Amino acid sequence: MTDYSSPITDEEIQQLPRKEFEGEIFLIDTLDKLDQAMEMLEGKDLLGFDTETRPSFKKGQMNEVSLLQLSTAGEAFLFRLNYIGLPPSLRQLLEDDSVVKIGLALRDDLNGLKRLANFEPRGFIDLQDIAQKNDVPHNGLKKLAALFLRYRISKSRSKRLSNWEGEYLGPKQVRYAATDAWICYKLYQVMKKL
Repeated sequence: MTDYSSPITDEEIQQLPRKEFEGEIFLIDTLDKLDQAMEMLEGKDLLGFDTETRPSFKKGQMNEVSLLQLSTAGEAFLFRLNYIGLPPSLRQLLEDDSVVKIGLALRDDLNGLKRLANFEPRGFIDLQDIAQKNDVPHNGLKKLAALFLRYRISKSRSKRLSNWEGEYLGPKQVRYAATDAWICYKLYQVMKKL
């Protein structure tokens, strides 16, 4: 069994091959697209999960969650919440404990979503909890991906701090958002064996 208790350095990460989500990405910005996405997600029992929020550069000001990302091994669904809100079908999925949703540092993501609509999150697993219980020396997505999956993912400041509420999300933004949810899905496949 591989030892995951040793830290990985930034220099070691730079030597790893770069990886991003290469599957099909669905951008959901209308209720019609939402219905189609919910049909495609039906029967899935494991999903990578993440959210994006337009950054605020004023102290004390917080923006609403703009994007909810859910991913399978080969499909990523990006829900533009600033266009569709948090509709009942999406809330129902987030409350369904038969669908395991894997994320990282979930508290802020879930609190942000609950500000949009009241729901009771169920079926969520936080990769940071798994890391902590198993004495893994890292809890950030980039380092966990390097340690467990042996590849490097982009966590560039320019993409992370981009405008997720913009009328148009560029291809790099979309790929970045899809990759974050997909990496959570992939990490769980390895980390659940700990």
